[in-house]
Amino acid sequence: MAITHYQNSDSTRRTRVQPLFDLLAPLHRWVDHIEVKSARFAHIICRLIPSDCPFDRDITLAGRKLFHIPPLCELNPLYNEFVGLRFRALSYLADQCGEDISPYVC
Repeated sequence: MAITHYQNSDSTRRTRVQPLFDLLAPLHRWVDHIEVKSARFAHIICRLIPSDCPFDRDITLAGRKLFHIPPLCELNPLYNEFVGLRFRALSYLADQCGEDISPYVC
């Protein structure tokens, strides 16, 4: 459970700022600072990190939708950092290597 500090803005509404204690902050920074320097590493990143959540699906039986499994990837505390890393890898492949990235983009 994170302790959150609220700060009053000029208006009457309250804005939420970062939690005071973030135990995963070192991991967030580490993933954010991973540099993509080779095409081989960029290809590995693009294969390991999917472009869409693999858990998001409808469960059907006999053509009728029974229930829906929501995209659980957003529950991952490092989700945004992994998406950013995948984007950096795709950008490296397209901009630096001049490769076609369409196989990696849905």
